[in-house]
Amino acid sequence: MSRFHKRLMYWIDLGYMDYEKSLNVQKRVIDKREIGALPDVLLTVEHPHVYTIGRRGKNEDVPSVSLPVFKVERGGTVTYHGPGQLVAYPIIKLDETHLDIPQFVKMLEEVGISLLKDYNVDADRIEGKAGVWIGGKKIASIGLAVKNWVTYHGIAININVDLRYFQAIKPCGFPPNLMTSLNEIIGRNIPMDEAKRKFIQHFANIFSVELIEKPLDILFTNC
Repeated sequence: MSRFHKRLMYWIDLGYMDYEKSLNVQKRVIDKREIGALPDVLLTVEHPHVYTIGRRGKNEDVPSVSLPVFKVERGGTVTYHGPGQLVAYPIIKLDETHLDIPQFVKMLEEVGISLLKDYNVDADRIEGKAGVWIGGKKIASIGLAVKNWVTYHGIAININVDLRYFQAIKPCGFPPNLMTSLNEIIGRNIPMDEAKRKFIQHFANIFSVELIEKPLDILFTNC
């Protein structure tokens, strides 16, 4: 359960969006959140194929491939984003919620665990290894950055992911065969809109927020 009272938070669904464009959206939200021009914001998105390298990663962690590669501010090493993966970027001002980073990570993990329970899949944590795990396989990865107490980047949950794209890297430093996805476990694809709606319901409950859906253009108005 959350340690802070229910409060207003915006939810902006970016749909299917290039990674670089979504990163620029995050940065715009952060700038507005820092000065109080926006409340906390949850962004959800599905990306085209891309590899990203975190602060502990190196360029050589990604071999010569045809996919775009971005080096970003989040923690961790290299990971893959692509179609069928539910990505959520919670942009939250931690000093207003009285949460620290470990608590924040555990709550994000709990959202993923709760989502998977809706599909009768028992998931859990592994101590010292951020993310969501099922029988020793990783289904959700978490990588965060914090700027002036404002979080960005977030969680990626493999819903209907083609796991072959992990084979070219060591995702989060692990062997690629440790990665799994919901469709591999239950034997069928899940509509992304369905998974996304379940995710935001659990997010609202676990973070004790009232999520108000807003269009992307709210970022370009005086709000």
